[in-house]
Amino acid sequence: MPKLLRICFITALLFAFTTSHINIQPALGADESDVVTHGFLACGKTTYIVDESGTKTWSYPHSTRDGYVLDSGEIVLTLSKSKKHPGGAVVAIATDGTETVLWKGSQAEVNSAHPTDSGTLVITEAGNNPRLVEIDRDGNVLVEFSLQCQKPNFHMQTRMARKLSDGTYLVPHLLNFAVHQYDAAGNVLNKIDTTVPGDTERKIHSWPFTAIRHHDGHTLVCCTNGNRVVDFDENGEIAWQLTNEDLPGPWLQDPCGSQLLPNGNIVITSYAGGRADVDAPKLIEINKAKEVVWTYSDGQKVGIHHFQILTTNGQKLAGPILK
Repeated sequence: MPKLLRICFITALLFAFTTSHINIQPALGADESDVVTHGFLACGKTTYIVDESGTKTWSYPHSTRDGYVLDSGEIVLTLSKSKKHPGGAVVAIATDGTETVLWKGSQAEVNSAHPTDSGTLVITEAGNNPRLVEIDRDGNVLVEFSLQCQKPNFHMQTRMARKLSDGTYLVPHLLNFAVHQYDAAGNVLNKIDTTVPGDTERKIHSWPFTAIRHHDGHTLVCCTNGNRVVDFDENGEIAWQLTNEDLPGPWLQDPCGSQLLPNGNIVITSYAGGRADVDAPKLIEINKAKEVVWTYSDGQKVGIHHFQILTTNGQKLAGPILK
């Protein structure tokens, strides 16, 4: 058995005892015909895949920041910085367990890696020269530009950068309270201000983490420490937002990652969920009426940094991955 598969198998056995703590809930008041189930990839201090019954079917023995399961079954992971990878890294895990390093971070950390439809990878690095690079699978740099954000705090420079269908790049900048849209030369074409209206001193830390450009020109943004999820229209105005006042409890606890599902529902992860209350939801699915459709909790204090919903009610998700 290859070394990686052996490690993953042992890790999966160690996870097995937590299965009894997993709590997957449908919408409040839903009957059996309305029950929603999801399988997903979870990234964070622990990295794993859970099937729709809540069973962990795969795990990876390193902390991750971002991740994608591709149609081929290959898994692309953005690794947190470590002794082995002091600047972070991007790796690909083949279906046979073979691991390939696609990118070694050269600065403080690698924030995200987005596999594009053309087979390239869009990667952001934090450090003295925060930058975005787009590479091919051989590691050749196709696009590179500096990110226009604050520089003193490396960790808070940027997070989930994504390439859009028009060839531009959408990049959240946390301490700048801004989501920038860049062209391939690094020019800022558009900017969304995530400051809470009226909060002129920015006492509410509405820091953008994940920004999703969806089909109608809107941009859905998770604002971490501000505990807000906001849908901005094409003019940067608030069209819809979710706060803890809309939920049964304070379930938005540092909402980092989100995914827009094909049916229009939104799944959100609370990275701090579980720290104060291990039974607090780690993942929440909400419809546009702000009704809770599904939740996931696992009885652990370890949060989920980002994720990818893989299946719903036994069916693989169709269409582009919007996360």
